[in-house]
This record gives sequence, structure tokens and C-alpha cells, in this order.
Amino acid sequence: MQNQFVETTLNQKDKRTQKLFSMLFMVMLSLLILPVLIILTTLMVKGGSMLTIDFLFTSPTNGMTAGGIFPALFGTVWLVAVALIVSVPVGVAAAIYLSEYAADNWFTRTINLAIINLAGVPSIVHALFGLGAFVLFFEIGTSILAASLTLAVMTLPVVIVSTRESLQAVPFAFREACWNMGATRWQTIRKVVLPNSVSGILTGVILEVSRTTGETAPIMFTGAAFFIPVLPQSVFDQTMALSLHLFVVATQVPHVPDALPYGVALVLILMVLLMNSASIALRMYLRGQKKW
Repeated sequence: MQNQFVETTLNQKDKRTQKLFSMLFMVMLSLLILPVLIILTTLMVKGGSMLTIDFLFTSPTNGMTAGGIFPALFGTVWLVAVALIVSVPVGVAAAIYLSEYAADNWFTRTINLAIINLAGVPSIVHALFGLGAFVLFFEIGTSILAASLTLAVMTLPVVIVSTRESLQAVPFAFREACWNMGATRWQTIRKVVLPNSVSGILTGVILEVSRTTGETAPIMFTGAAFFIPVLPQSVFDQTMALSLHLFVVATQVPHVPDALPYGVALVLILMVLLMNSASIALRMYLRGQKKW
């Protein structure tokens, strides 16, 4: 029996075009992944020998040419944690207002434009703002609190935008069903909208962790120290940080072993990957709990 479904010239052309674009996208994906693999491989080869217990849990010695990085590692955790505590509630609250309460008028559009512009401000400008506002005007002084507040202001747009998009992704029918049952607007947000948008909110948190962990300029002016061999006791103390410590040992300290800067950079990247992996795992778990 003769096949009635003969592939036409147009079908063949479409298949060739589809294969061409598939290969193109695969090449583009490879070009994105390849630099990451090269960086990680280089750091592992040149700095992998530094990853020891003593390196992670001891203080620098001999003018930071030997010893470990524990004060910088501990200080980085402080800075990221305080920045998250400040920025996440404020960012989520701002996103809830813009998504659920604010009317679509010139004032709201101005706020949205300001948020977008704030996301594009260079980190050095945020550093000068933090120095003038938190260190000098509010007289907090150079401290973990001042540095974390600066990082929080810098990363607020990321939290606001990701939270607002996740809130708007919740079907409007969910809200209408709650309102028809007599629930107030806030009860609907608290019981229905927020629980169904947590996974999207965590996306903003992941991006914030990645950025705050690696920033140098904002903390250099507001709270990070060149060298402090002791751990901070409160948020009003100064602290070392991995990003600044990497800059110092790579450019400012003479006679540093070649493997030391690579080891610090490797720990910094692994720290970011660990935090992001935990957040992604939690996001995937929460996303799997959705019923829609």
C-alpha cells in the first residue's frame, strides 16, 4: 500500500530549520557554561590544595601570608544574614503593596521606575550612599550593621521585582474565590497568595545571596576591615569579609603564596554555590507542593 503521508519540501525545510536553531541554542548554552567550568577548574587546580580544615577554621598569620580565613568566612555569613533579615521583609512588603493594593496611576509608575533605576546603580555609588547615610548621618559607624544595610538597599530591587512577579503569577481566580467566601484582602494575601508565591520569592533571595556575598565596594567603605584576627561580637563591630580579603591578598599583601588567593576565591564561590543550592532545593520542594 502506498504511503499517503509523503513528507513535502516545506516539511523538510521546517525540520532543517528546527535542527539548525536547536544546534544554535545548544552552542549558545555551551558558551555560557564553558567559562564557568573553566573558572572552577582553574580555581580547583591552583587553589584546591588550600582547602583544609586549618585553612577554613584558623585566622590569618604572618601578615596574612599564611594561616586561614575563618574571620573572613564568619564575617561574610554575618553580613549576608543581616542583609537578608533587613531586605527580605521590606522587599516583600513593598511588593505586596505594589501588586495587591496600589492603584495603577502616575505615583505607582514612578515608584516602579525608581525601583528599576535603583537596580542599575553601580555598587560604588551604593557604597558612598551607605557611608554618608548609615556611617555618618545615622552615626552607626563602620560596622556590620552599616555594611549590611548598604547591601540591603542595593539588593532591594531584586527582592521587590521577583516577589511582585511571583505574586502576580498567582491566578486571580484564587483571590476572587476567597473574597466570595467573605475573606478580607489581607486574609487572602496571607492565607492564599503568599503561600503560593513563596517559591518565586526565594528566587529573589537566591539572587540577593549571590550578589551580597561577592560585593566588595559597599562593605569596604562601611564595615569590612583589612585585618581583624578576632571574631565580631555584635552587629556594631567591624569584620573581615571574603571578598575584601581576596582583594587584599591578591593585590595589597606582598610575598603571598600563589595558591592562597585561588584558595580564597574557591571558598567564596563554593560558599555561594552552597547557599544557592540550599535555597534552590527549598524552592523546588515548595514548588512541588503546589496544587495548580
